[in-house]
Amino acid sequence: MTGIVDYNAGNIRSVERALDSLKVPYRVSKKPVELENCDRLIFPGVGDAAYAMQQLHITGFDRFLKNWAMAGKPLAGICLGSQIIFEKSEEGNTECLGILKGTIRHFSNVWKDNAVNSHNALKIPHMGWNDITFSNGGTRLLAGVPEHSNFYFVHSYLIQPEDPSIVKAYADYGIRVPAVVEQGNITAFQFHPEKSGSYGMQILRNYVQADLPQ
Repeated sequence: MTGIVDYNAGNIRSVERALDSLKVPYRVSKKPVELENCDRLIFPGVGDAAYAMQQLHITGFDRFLKNWAMAGKPLAGICLGSQIIFEKSEEGNTECLGILKGTIRHFSNVWKDNAVNSHNALKIPHMGWNDITFSNGGTRLLAGVPEHSNFYFVHSYLIQPEDPSIVKAYADYGIRVPAVVEQGNITAFQFHPEKSGSYGMQILRNYVQADLPQ
């Protein structure tokens, strides 16, 4: 059973539709206790990091997700969910979950630090389709996905992990943008697999494989 974390800051319906099309069982809940017996979690998110963290605290999902990760259970973050599993975000100077080590920074600051001059050609947010390049051996969740496939991105902030070896795929947007991050039982997708056509669906299929009809 796959659980979907509903904390009032996620793109829940699009994830539900994707899992419906895969014909796999799932449970959506605003209550951590109702997801305790799931085999894996999907942690989506859109919007503002500070608001999202506030909602996680109110619902108790902040403690639940940390304990889930520490127990070695599979957790997949999507978009904002991929970011706030790290330690801190420049968006609102927000302390995040700290499940993985690293920070979330605004594109303009990372470009500045890397002497990237966009000449107004690169807009913020990074929005639309972009292809990904595999790195550091990739991940089993990319099985069946050709390298340089396109995925749908919408974000103004990007993951800057402390350990670059956990980046399993990246996109190019003036700099290398971590697109898939994985460390142990934790995976994070900066793009929206549920909005990325057949290859995005393949990623979700790989994640929920055990629940697929045989």
